[in-house]
Amino acid sequence: MKIAVLDIKGKDTGRKANLSDDVFAIEPNDHAVYLDVKQYLAHQRQGTHKAKERAEIAGSTRKIKKQKGTGTARAGSIKSPIFRGGGRIFGPRPKDYTQKLNKNLKRLARKSALTLKSKENAILVVEDFDFDTPKTKDFIDVLKTLGLENKKSLIVLGDSNKGVYLSSRNFKGSEVITNSELSTYKILHANSVVLLESSLEGIESNLNKQ
Repeated sequence: MKIAVLDIKGKDTGRKANLSDDVFAIEPNDHAVYLDVKQYLAHQRQGTHKAKERAEIAGSTRKIKKQKGTGTARAGSIKSPIFRGGGRIFGPRPKDYTQKLNKNLKRLARKSALTLKSKENAILVVEDFDFDTPKTKDFIDVLKTLGLENKKSLIVLGDSNKGVYLSSRNFKGSEVITNSELSTYKILHANSVVLLESSLEGIESNLNKQ
């Protein structure tokens, strides 16, 4: 599949980029996409939630009232969950939410996500660019010329580029990553995916590994 290569002003350079059908034009696997996104979101959870149970509460162990004759239910400890300040019954405990997926399934999910974006014509290929001095304004100007200033966009670099990354850091509507950081969730979360020319070889190489 061939797609026009644009410059940072949004104009056609006259060159075409060849997007591999093995990556950008497969039969999407919705279940693989679901599992990969589920894993990504699960890994964002710290799992540090914790509530004190009865045995962990600091308090007196004295029996708070006599067993009989009060006309109310018997009670043996101020730390009981039925009293204010007592322990919590079956409260949350620290938990590891990480999930395991095999590499082939994750590659299939990313290919499926890229294929879905390709079908939506939401993938742009732009020639490599850099900024002499990191400026958010220059980065926003590039997005405007590409028609992406009001859309969530994902910009994929071939290699780390400090100028582009620092220029984008203060702009919440766009995220800049390298091809090795590409994930199914980030692809689907963006309205448009901008691939720099130098990123194409790395993306196809990473997703076609056996």
